[in-house]
Amino acid sequence: MIRFENVSFSYRKGEPVFEGLNLEIGPGLTLVLGVNGSGKSTLLKLAAGVEAPDSGAVFVGGLDLWKDEVAARRSLAYLPEFPDLTPYATIREICDYVCRLRGEPIAKGREGLEMFGLGPYAHRSVRELSMGQKRRATFAAAWIGTPSHVLLDEPLESLDRRIREAALEWIFRLAAAGSAVLVVSHEIDPFAGRADRAVGLGRERPTIAERLPDAPASRIAILEALARRL
Repeated sequence: MIRFENVSFSYRKGEPVFEGLNLEIGPGLTLVLGVNGSGKSTLLKLAAGVEAPDSGAVFVGGLDLWKDEVAARRSLAYLPEFPDLTPYATIREICDYVCRLRGEPIAKGREGLEMFGLGPYAHRSVRELSMGQKRRATFAAAWIGTPSHVLLDEPLESLDRRIREAALEWIFRLAAAGSAVLVVSHEIDPFAGRADRAVGLGRERPTIAERLPDAPASRIAILEALARRL
């Protein structure tokens, strides 16, 4: 469970992105939709602890993200739209570190690198990778273990078909197992049939579609309306 309690946030000297946001997102796959600039990526950054709210609180698994920081973040996996990894570490070292944080065997990190086609590049530092490789390295780190709160911003971007299929299988498996998986994506179709709910962001309060219809056409119509919401 991820909960935003009366959260307000704005970037430096900018218009508020959120004012008094109250939102609770439970287990399963949640699509976060809205037009560009509606706050989708910012919502994930607040949930990941990348940005701190100006006021209010964010709770992850019942723990205040900024008061019980270590415990709250232990269950989090975050994939940003633009990879932000330390440039001088090798991707093997990054995955080894994530394994230690999540109490997973080091072999899991190696497995993740192989899954995302990075085994031959494990010795390379992040600054030696292409943008697509950096994105896959970030995904490989997020993939380690079974995080119960998963935040994915444009997760299918820059992935080839084989890796896209593996990534989607991992996302759906986590959601089915009870993890709270939040996905921001302009590609609705790959997720539409398996989404448990959707949150539409815009100028007004968030619109939450908790029970999406089973009929594919009706489901897509609701998701597309939320994606276009101003």
